[in-house]
Amino acid sequence: MKFKIAAFADEASGSLTGQIEAMRQNGVSLLEIRGVDGENASYISKEKAGEIRKRLDNAGIGVWSLGSPFGKIGIGEDFSKHLDEFKRALELAEILGTKHIRLFSFYGVREVEPVLAKLEKFVDATEGTGIILCHENEKGIFGDVATNCVQIHRVFPQIRAVFDPANFVQCHEDTVKAWEMLAPYVEYMHIKDALSDGTVVPAGHGEGNLRYLLGQYSGEVVTVEPHLAVFEGFDKLEEGEKSKMQYTYGDSLTAFGVAVDALKDIIGR
Repeated sequence: MKFKIAAFADEASGSLTGQIEAMRQNGVSLLEIRGVDGENASYISKEKAGEIRKRLDNAGIGVWSLGSPFGKIGIGEDFSKHLDEFKRALELAEILGTKHIRLFSFYGVREVEPVLAKLEKFVDATEGTGIILCHENEKGIFGDVATNCVQIHRVFPQIRAVFDPANFVQCHEDTVKAWEMLAPYVEYMHIKDALSDGTVVPAGHGEGNLRYLLGQYSGEVVTVEPHLAVFEGFDKLEEGEKSKMQYTYGDSLTAFGVAVDALKDIIGR
């Protein structure tokens, strides 16, 4: 296996300075940008986006995707404002130098028609920009199970899939079967694993079949999304106590490093 590694580095640090340092320490060269300096990157000013781009360029870091929250609202909420924000984010993506925007398929709906009607607005707004829209199988939205995701991608093949194994596990989906259904649509993967009780664990330590999935994956980039539990005061525990809290970490930077190392371990094997 050989992939370029991207990461949600806001899980290591809230500041851009801290994110750059965490990525340097862990050999990560691509950022899936989400939270930065207390703001969601989808809503920052164009000036701020330009500053971020310059600092990342100077650090040798590229932006792989804008990890936006678009589509992560109730199906009945005001969509006009949401769409205006999305259109503005298309300009931010260009400034940041990414061709990917992650999005979702709305809460509070089990019928595909209202979802498709709103997703079509995103698709229409994106036409001619070169931006690739990527739908993530987030828990609780319409597309949280593979059969519903397929309904979206068949109608809008230009919307690609972000395959998140942990989210499927948390929705009691078999990730291998989900992969068989969604593989033709997958643009990239989120590297996140989980146990059947919903606990997120390092890649390869859960029930997401990460080793198998990465062996099947033919894409270029994977994004580490740690979501690992940070326990305040962990560093003060005795070693025996720490061993009972196998998947809890003393600080965000440590948890980030564990998540990246778990992926590298699978790739190395």
